[in-house]
Amino acid sequence: MSKYFDDLETRSADERAAAIAQALPRQIERAQALPGYAATLSGVDPAAIRGAHDLATLPVLRKSDLGRAQAAHAPLGGLTTRNASGFAHVFQSPGPIYEPGGDSDDWWRMGRFLKACGVGKGDIVQNCFGYHLTPAGMIFENGARAVGAAVLPAGTGQTELQARAAHDVGVTAYAGTPDYLKIILDKAAELGLNLNITKAAVGGGALFPSLRQEYADRGIACLQCYATADLGNIAYESDAQDGMIVDEGVIVEIVTPGTGDPVGPGEVGEVVVTTLNPDYPLIRFATGDLSAVMDGVSPCGRTNMRIKGWMGRADQTTKIKGMFVRPEQVAALVARHDEISRARVIATREGEMDVMTVRIEADGGDADTYAGSVTEALKLKGRIEIVARGSLPNDGKVIEDQRSYD
Repeated sequence: MSKYFDDLETRSADERAAAIAQALPRQIERAQALPGYAATLSGVDPAAIRGAHDLATLPVLRKSDLGRAQAAHAPLGGLTTRNASGFAHVFQSPGPIYEPGGDSDDWWRMGRFLKACGVGKGDIVQNCFGYHLTPAGMIFENGARAVGAAVLPAGTGQTELQARAAHDVGVTAYAGTPDYLKIILDKAAELGLNLNITKAAVGGGALFPSLRQEYADRGIACLQCYATADLGNIAYESDAQDGMIVDEGVIVEIVTPGTGDPVGPGEVGEVVVTTLNPDYPLIRFATGDLSAVMDGVSPCGRTNMRIKGWMGRADQTTKIKGMFVRPEQVAALVARHDEISRARVIATREGEMDVMTVRIEADGGDADTYAGSVTEALKLKGRIEIVARGSLPNDGKVIEDQRSYD
C-alpha cells in the first residue's frame, strides 16, 4: 500500500505547473461569475492567470472583505457557486463570518494529512475538534472518511468520558489540538486505563518540541497541519518532520504584510492562498499568518513547495501617539522611493511618551530625504534611521511594538 494519498503528491514541478496552468484560468472564470467578485476581478483576462506569478497581479482578499461581502450578499458573500442550501453544512466563525462545507470527496483536503500521519483503514480516530458552529470537527471527520478510518466524534471537554471511550472503543489515533491529547493520556493513566493511541494529527495550536517528544516517548507519532476554517488544509507535516508540505489543492504565496507583493526567496511574509475548490473559489485569500518558503523538497518524497509553518501574525497594526499605523502604510512609504528596499516602524516609550522610529534600508540618502514621505505615509513624525541593506531582521515584521504593557 502506498504511503501517499495520491499520485499528485509526487508530481514533477513541470507536471504540477502544467496542471495549475489549466485549472487556474477556470477558477478565475468561476470567481468572475460570482457577485462577490464583481468589482475586484472585473476586466481580468482569465487566460492570463496561469500560475502564482500571475496571481500577484490580482488584489488580495482579506477577512474584512468577507465580512463586507456577506453583509451585501448574505449569508456567503456571493463568493460560492451554490447558495447556502446547496451545501452540506454552513459554519460560523468569529466576526461573525459564515463558511460553507461539503461532505464528500475530501472537501477540505484533510485526508492527505491524515494519510501522511499513517491513519487509514482499521484505525479509529478520536476526533477532539469542535463540532458546534465552527468547522474543525467536520473538517477532520471528512478527512478520516477519505482514508477509510472510523471516527469517534468526541469534540471537546468531558475528559474522563473521553479517556474511558478511548479505552473501551480501542481508539488508535487522535485528532485535536496539540495539548489536549496529553490531558486525555494523563487522565487515562490516573484511571488505570490502557490506551492504544499510536498516531496523532494535530492543529489549531503550537506543537512544542518538548510535547512532541513526550508523545514519542509514549509511543505516539504526532504530526501537525496548518489549516483554516475558510480554506481547509493548506500545508502539513509528513514523517520527515522537515517543514510543511503545501497541499495539492491550493496555491500558496508569501507576500509583504499589508500588500500583495511577493517577498524574496526564503523571506518571511504573509501567507496568501488561492484554492482550486470549484465550490468556493477563494482567490488570493490573506490568512493573516506569517511563514516562509523553504528550499528543496521533503525527504519523504512529496514534491510540492514547503513552508516553515506558522511564524506569527501578519496583522501588526499598532497605535502610536493615539494614531493607528498599519502595514499597508509602511508598504506605501517603501513604494515612494525606488532606492528603499525595506522599512520597519518601531514603537517605544520614553518616560510617558510614545516614540516612533522608522528604520529604512536604502542605498544612500539621509533622514531629511525621507522625513516628508514618513509624515505623509504614516501620518506621524518620527525618528528616521538609515540602515544597510539586509540588516533588518527576516521575521516578516514591518511594525514592531517594543513597549511594555506590564
